[in-house]
Amino acid sequence: MRLIVMFDLPTLTSTDRRAYRHFKKALERECFLMLQESVYMRVCPNNKSADFLIARLKNISPDDGLIQAMMVTEKQYQAMIFISGTASHDLRNSAARTVIL
Repeated sequence: MRLIVMFDLPTLTSTDRRAYRHFKKALERECFLMLQESVYMRVCPNNKSADFLIARLKNISPDDGLIQAMMVTEKQYQAMIFISGTASHDLRNSAARTVIL
């Protein structure tokens, strides 16, 4: 399973920009990979671990703005269609890295 986090946070004031940077760094510390600007993804072994991550993100999320999370299966993720650009061949973002026990 993959947990995808999408966010749109305000950056009008210096406090807003600081909260934005803090949230992005928190995502990176939680081992999320950036798919696009403001769209991050992380592999989760099961729904329980995804729920745990979502609870952690709720604790570190800023008060203002919009943050959304979505779970997709590996099959759905691998079926992603690229309209423009190319897929990243980073091993951290491939199904070859997934081990099923």
